[in-house]
Amino acid sequence: MRVLGLISGTSHDGIDAAVVDFTTSGGFTAHGVDLHGTVLAATSVPYAPELRARLIAALPPAQTTLAEVAELDTLIGQAFAEVAADIAAEVGGVDAVCSHGQTVYHWVDGAHALGTLQIGQPAWIAEKVGAPVVSDIRIRDITVGGHGAPLVSFLDELLLRSRAGVSAALNLGGISNMTVVRQGGLLAYDIGPANALVDAVIVEHGLNPLGYDDDAAIARTGQVDEALLAALLEDAYYALTPPKSTGKEHFHLGYVHEHLAAQGREIAVADVVRTLTELTVRTVARDVEAAGIGFLAVSGGGCRNPLILDGLRAALPATEVVLADELGAAADSKEAILLALIGWSTMHGVPAIVPGGTGAREPRILGTITPGVGPLQMPEPVASIDSLVLTEAAAS
Repeated sequence: MRVLGLISGTSHDGIDAAVVDFTTSGGFTAHGVDLHGTVLAATSVPYAPELRARLIAALPPAQTTLAEVAELDTLIGQAFAEVAADIAAEVGGVDAVCSHGQTVYHWVDGAHALGTLQIGQPAWIAEKVGAPVVSDIRIRDITVGGHGAPLVSFLDELLLRSRAGVSAALNLGGISNMTVVRQGGLLAYDIGPANALVDAVIVEHGLNPLGYDDDAAIARTGQVDEALLAALLEDAYYALTPPKSTGKEHFHLGYVHEHLAAQGREIAVADVVRTLTELTVRTVARDVEAAGIGFLAVSGGGCRNPLILDGLRAALPATEVVLADELGAAADSKEAILLALIGWSTMHGVPAIVPGGTGAREPRILGTITPGVGPLQMPEPVASIDSLVLTEAAAS
């Protein structure tokens, strides 16, 4: 089954897509299957500047209207549909799509997630591509006590389960999240901000039209402000016990402004960017060291920031820090590959929740299904996935 995964992450910068051709071996009754996924194509398409500006303007803590939410739901759905149609045509069609959409609000009260909202109407994708679309994948996890995040723990556990010792997968998107896998257990959670705060400052000051610190060019010109960093590290979120989740509802531009005001002095913008970059390094390194992790596979936009990646390697001499490509999931498209895996799992009746990963009490099949242009035909159910191997298609 060819499944197309689509996602726009917490950096809100564009749409990642990947088509994975899944094949199975093993029983289809009471037994699980060995799954092999060949990544046929992957791409990342930035949002149109006007759409990204409207999206960012509507995000918490800003106030918005239901009219704006409805319009963004349509516009983002149409943007996803265009990307989906293009990549599906590139590989000669797909059997199913799984769209994460765009998170606009993640409702967390203390240590509990109460709700979540992703927009990007899947009907537009189903109509444009013609295949059934799995969407709205996070909320079912929340209904059984989970945080709805990090769902990537499902993929991480499959890729890391055969490794000896303590291994982990780290994703550096807007928020950093980590899956820790050891013999007899798994733990996954959001660590804190990765790119979210830096991106917010870059956009506010118009430092880069891309909306992020490309190659750490701005942070390199600044110095770490130790007093500001110390204050940032005192945030109560870091002391919460995992599993836990957070987002831009907490770590946003206003959060930076509050901390700068509390310092009561002028801090150069380049120093702010450098300090926020170091915040990511310190929070991640602290948790990696505490967990005794020997192998760390990194993905997400932050892995292309040399100050972050080099900083982690310097801070963690006892840990092998590599890109997620070594596990078969390219660092730049890992989340889209995850969505393809969740889509395959939902279509086959396989729960895509790892309770230790999200805090859910029990596994659940994720998402809702929007039929394509023809009759909805579900494949034969599968009990579970026993193993997963990912490879890239051979170059033609």
